[in-house]
Amino acid sequence: LTNGANQTVVTEFLLLGLHDHHNLQMVLFVLCLGIYSVNVLGNALLIGLNMLDPRLHTPMYFFLSNLALMDICGTSSFVPLMLVNFLETQSTISFPGCALQMYLTLALGSTECVLLAMMACDRYMAICQPLRYSELMNRQTCTGMVALSWGAGFANSLLHSILTWSLPFCGHNIINHFFCEILAVLKLACGDISLNALILTVSSAVVTLPPLLLIFLSYVFILTAILRVPSAAGRHKAFSTCSAHLTVVVIYYGTISFMYFKPKAKDLYLDKLLALFYGVVTPSLNPIIYSMRNAEVKAATVALLRGDLSKQMACFPAVL
Repeated sequence: LTNGANQTVVTEFLLLGLHDHHNLQMVLFVLCLGIYSVNVLGNALLIGLNMLDPRLHTPMYFFLSNLALMDICGTSSFVPLMLVNFLETQSTISFPGCALQMYLTLALGSTECVLLAMMACDRYMAICQPLRYSELMNRQTCTGMVALSWGAGFANSLLHSILTWSLPFCGHNIINHFFCEILAVLKLACGDISLNALILTVSSAVVTLPPLLLIFLSYVFILTAILRVPSAAGRHKAFSTCSAHLTVVVIYYGTISFMYFKPKAKDLYLDKLLALFYGVVTPSLNPIIYSMRNAEVKAATVALLRGDLSKQMACFPAVL
């Protein structure tokens, strides 16, 4: 469309992806479809187990259910359309669709940063304050911590969405990415984006660094408490309750750090593939990690397969 000043108004965007590498796109389609299926089924299974098994009605699994829901929503905000685009000769997305996709991906990524910090606090309370754990981590406290995580992430994304879509977009509509990633979108704006870049840098630091510091301090206290446990069996049992969360944190922040602190690539193919790994592969690892490293999840899965969960639900009251 054209406005009165003879400028083209953007009504849709073209997602470039890897369209000049058709064979690679076919490989990525198969891989991403398989990984996305594992992600949705695995995280849905975790949510289902947490709802059905009374032994999992605890604060730790309440947080884990929210993490699983976050991973399903985060990948579903862009993977299905990306899979369709892998099969198309030209991948387009409408202006409102791009705005919604950018909002959701940014919101859910920010929310996960905060939620991982809340989960670290929960592990700190469980190991360092075991006698007061039930009192401190009650239903109201856990609900408030989860609401803070979701609220902070979505408020952060709303701020960036308002600032981004207030900019003029007049002609250039080729996004050099698989989806509407905020940096790729900002490059298409006609106006000055210095304010957007500044606020994006500040908010990224606020959303990632304080949670990371909180996670670090929590585990310093946790490890100190674990080392005070006299028996090796006691130390192993205490550490096993937080090893899955620690593994998820290392993978999540490790991927982010590598993406943003590595030397700038000469072409964008590596950056796009790394973003794909971060957005598709990392969320699918969470249910695998929690299943492999958690005896309670294994037991709940076995009980589900045997059909014992319905009997257990009748015998145990819900705690959270």
